[in-house]
Amino acid sequence: MKSIKIGIIGAGCIGRVHAENIAKFVTEMEIKTIAGPYMSQETIEFLQRLRIPNIVKDADVILKDPEIKAVVVCSPTDLHAEYSIKVAEAGKDVFVEKPVDYRIDRVKEVIAAAKKNGVKLQVGFNRRFDHNHRAVYEAVRAGKVGKVNLVKICSRDPEPPAIDYVKASGGVLVDPAIGEAGDVDTAVVSLKFANGAMGVIDNSRKAVYGYDQRVEVFGSEGAVMDENDTPNNAAFYGADGTVSSAYYKIMWDHYTMAFAAEQKAFAEAVINGTETQVTGEDGLYPTLITAAAKSLKEGRPVKLSEIE
Repeated sequence: MKSIKIGIIGAGCIGRVHAENIAKFVTEMEIKTIAGPYMSQETIEFLQRLRIPNIVKDADVILKDPEIKAVVVCSPTDLHAEYSIKVAEAGKDVFVEKPVDYRIDRVKEVIAAAKKNGVKLQVGFNRRFDHNHRAVYEAVRAGKVGKVNLVKICSRDPEPPAIDYVKASGGVLVDPAIGEAGDVDTAVVSLKFANGAMGVIDNSRKAVYGYDQRVEVFGSEGAVMDENDTPNNAAFYGADGTVSSAYYKIMWDHYTMAFAAEQKAFAEAVINGTETQVTGEDGLYPTLITAAAKSLKEGRPVKLSEIE
């Protein structure tokens, strides 16, 4: 089986997740080097247990290494675009975590850099590779629900991010600290698609019961729903009621195999010279959804054309 040598830029939470999943599950990839300027001793020891040969601070070590064919960019979000462009200019294929950038023009610069230098560009959308989400997608594509009238997405995290990570976006209903940082912890986004279908995105940053991820597509011929995965589907029935498995508490545990599958797909695109399954153009959509923040701030519906 063919494999490629890769580098990883960024050794924070998501960098560690990708490193572990690639090392354990993606035989098409061999991690040669991981770079991160602020790695703790615990992180270094974790990466050493994965048998990554080169653990460095300077990303240039990766960019200048002719053996490294592709790079996974997991740096802080405000550096995603910068590193992606540098990787493309170094002639290496790029996998970059979402969002590529908060600015649409900057995302387009990354897309242009990949095209100019003839390299692959894949954006990290792990849920596209989750078997449950995929089943919903395939049912809709097969026409099983008929004409799509409504799409509902629920995405609730068990814990909010660190306050210094919070940037912008409904209402502060659960955690006052998020409000003090100028953000919201709970929001509902209503959308109207070009074909007339409606969409609802339900978000929260603090669901005390666990990581809550659900999707429903309702159409003229039926509906398809993706309920939450749990560590197991066993249920105990007793005199005091029914007890079933709690939800996952961490996203990485919920989507372990989806993270591995997206890296496998990226590696196959690089090895076989095919199009990536999640393109740079797909990476524009998380940035376009900033229309929701503009709508919240201005108290009115916002068209995507206003921010494109």
